[in-house]
Amino acid sequence: MTKQKQHFKPARLALFIAVALGTIIHDAGARDFFNPELLEVGNPGAGKTDLSMFEAGSQAPGVYHVDILIGDQTVDTQDIEFASVKDKDGDSVLQPCLSLEQLKSWGVRTHLFPNLASSGKCVDLSAIPQATADFQFSTQRLVISIPQAALEPQARGYVSPEQWDEGINAAMLNYSLSGANNWQRGNNGRADNAQYANLRPGVNIGPWRLRNYTTWSRDTHGQDKWDTVYTYAQRDVIPLKAQFTAGDSSAPNDVFDSMPFRGGQLASDDDMLPDSLKGYAPVVRGIARTNAQVTIRQNGYQIYQSYVSPGAFEITDMYPTGGAGDLQVTVKEADGSEQHYTVPFASLPVLQREGRLKFSVTGGQYRSYDSSVDKTPFAQGTAIYGLPHGFTIYGGVQESSKYQSLASGVGKNLGDFGALSADVTQAWSTPQDGLKTDGQSWRARYSKNVLETGTNFAIAGYRYSTSGYYGMQEVLDTYSDTSGLVERRRNRMELTMSQTLGQDLGTLMLSTVREDYWNSGRTMASWSLGYNNGWRGINYGLTYTYSKNGSSTGRGEQTYYDKDQQLALTISIPLDKFLPQTWANYSMNASKQSGTTHSVGLSGMAMENNALNWNVQQGYGTNDVGYTGAMNADYRGTYGEATVGYGYDKNSDRMNYGVQGGILAHADGVTFSQPLGETNVLIKAPGAKGVSIQNQTGAKTDWRGYTTVSNVTVYRKNDVALLTETLPEDVELELTNRTVTPTRGAVVRANYVTNVGLRALITLMQPGAIPVPFGAIVNVDGQSGQGFIVGEGGQVYLTGLNPKGSLTVKWGNDSDKACRSEYSSRAENNHSGVQSMNVICR
Repeated sequence: MTKQKQHFKPARLALFIAVALGTIIHDAGARDFFNPELLEVGNPGAGKTDLSMFEAGSQAPGVYHVDILIGDQTVDTQDIEFASVKDKDGDSVLQPCLSLEQLKSWGVRTHLFPNLASSGKCVDLSAIPQATADFQFSTQRLVISIPQAALEPQARGYVSPEQWDEGINAAMLNYSLSGANNWQRGNNGRADNAQYANLRPGVNIGPWRLRNYTTWSRDTHGQDKWDTVYTYAQRDVIPLKAQFTAGDSSAPNDVFDSMPFRGGQLASDDDMLPDSLKGYAPVVRGIARTNAQVTIRQNGYQIYQSYVSPGAFEITDMYPTGGAGDLQVTVKEADGSEQHYTVPFASLPVLQREGRLKFSVTGGQYRSYDSSVDKTPFAQGTAIYGLPHGFTIYGGVQESSKYQSLASGVGKNLGDFGALSADVTQAWSTPQDGLKTDGQSWRARYSKNVLETGTNFAIAGYRYSTSGYYGMQEVLDTYSDTSGLVERRRNRMELTMSQTLGQDLGTLMLSTVREDYWNSGRTMASWSLGYNNGWRGINYGLTYTYSKNGSSTGRGEQTYYDKDQQLALTISIPLDKFLPQTWANYSMNASKQSGTTHSVGLSGMAMENNALNWNVQQGYGTNDVGYTGAMNADYRGTYGEATVGYGYDKNSDRMNYGVQGGILAHADGVTFSQPLGETNVLIKAPGAKGVSIQNQTGAKTDWRGYTTVSNVTVYRKNDVALLTETLPEDVELELTNRTVTPTRGAVVRANYVTNVGLRALITLMQPGAIPVPFGAIVNVDGQSGQGFIVGEGGQVYLTGLNPKGSLTVKWGNDSDKACRSEYSSRAENNHSGVQSMNVICR
């Protein structure tokens, strides 16, 4: 084997030696000095190199985008202006120009140091004893050291309200349209159609959020129905860490049962606090025997409708409705039979941190789904206060002409054993056409929550009500022209849990609710138990559901039963060795009432950023089900999301379809996007077309360089990043990451500075074929921002150029060390999107 020698260009070798020597000298405590003559070895005709700007580790002054750290905690990320100053050794260093407001927002007790603002717009940091600022240029971090006594005590993860962004003025519309066409087979072959629309318009003006939630549905008989779930105006009340709501909403459910109202409410918002207890949102799980329609209602309002294939399903993408209340789920099978079950909207034990007061004050009219129910005025107030030693006390009052109640309770943080709260409510009720009665309701709630380790998450509750007890909503519902028997709850038990069993042992999920009643022999019960695990890329799961007091209505006849049990097995095997991003699937569904169905199929993801999801299934069922099949595809793109599916069985064929997305009108125009969330970020990168967004499947900037991001957390720092590998060839970004801290419901703009134009590697030569000196600074006429540094042999890389233009080159500190040049691009000099040019600088 022939051993090849390594060859170094003399200038590069000299630069390496110079840097090494400079480091040794610096370690010895002397000032760094780079001998520019070493960079001219082997190139005697080169211009005199000038590196005075970069001696002593210094950098050019200007504006830099940096992470700001106080101690070891990152408190902000923003553009900071740096100026060059002399340190005690006479060396030039960069120091930040910070304002009094910035220090205050980072938790510095500026009121204790009146001399901070004595030197103009930039604070004098030396006014705080032992305070320092260190700009770590290589990592773009500004580390500020402040004595602990000069800082406000803050919990980790806390973001000061001064940094919260209320967002821009904007109008928006979230839409979701879905439908299905069914064709019956046989002699009576007929077709029926059903459609559903979900519209959520809104307007943001300053801190105010105006929201509406309207649904439209058309049944198989062609009957249209419009429902307004809510219309309200809301804003932050930051000093109280609360939300003010005027219009339609639901009262909190931590002390009393949640109740829909039309009026006004002032209620604490725990999301404004650090390390606060988060709310609970249920996941709807179930099993479909055939190609089925899933409908979900809450407080009587239909809030969700979709179509699922045979097998176990899980629904996690419901839009929040602003209130609580059990979810009533209907699964309508292809043969017309229906499953009905309840998913509990469980609530956590009532706990607050020591010294924290959480409150709500609500007043208005009762807002029932049934328009014939009287709109009875009522008022409600609750308060929860954290005491020492992990205790919490709470209580509340409800008042109307037909109902009064008082509640009180206590909670306790049990440490490693979880949390527990218990309370009692005394109520006085006057139902329509009934005698006044009174009674009590006793309730206990328990949770064991170790989210940081993923160990488990459980909510358990039990409630017992005496025979004379009514809830306010139960009483007010009797004041209706269609009022019938009110089933007064006697016992209610609920449990929601997700438990990791250990390494390689899988996860267990359980959700159950059971109720019985004083004046009815009916008992309602719903169970859902699931187990999931994986082995060498193969995922499998087992789901069991039980529902009591459901009914089934078949075509041609009606049958009734009081309970059903179903068991579903699913297995998914990756086929990466044969088909990338593809899985083979098998499922088995066994129903006590409807027999057993087996199904095999393929599913996968395709296109850039996995924007397309698809699956194909073929199955066979007993109990006269016969053969079934389904094909479904879901595409998430720049301007929205579209779904389409086809399913068949021996009785019918069904085509289902859907489209959803968001429309945002703002000062810069109108942006069409994927569905908007409660809180959103508007990405503004003018000219950067088709750029993908990190953690946003299928989302890209539109033809103008705009799009939205919806997976953000309110009152917390969120990083929004553009993926540089998807940038067009003629676009460069100064920064690809922005940090935003939105308030609830805000539309926050994330501005990205784009350089749109040619990219060029230009060799700058002075008269006499002498290269422009290494380290010279090049500025493009008409282009703002930092200059470009000339490298070896007079080469400089420039971005955002026009096809023709002028350059200004400077080096050293003398005004006569400068030259100007003109450039003009040519297509034949384009190499991989980068122009190559040689120009004379005079």
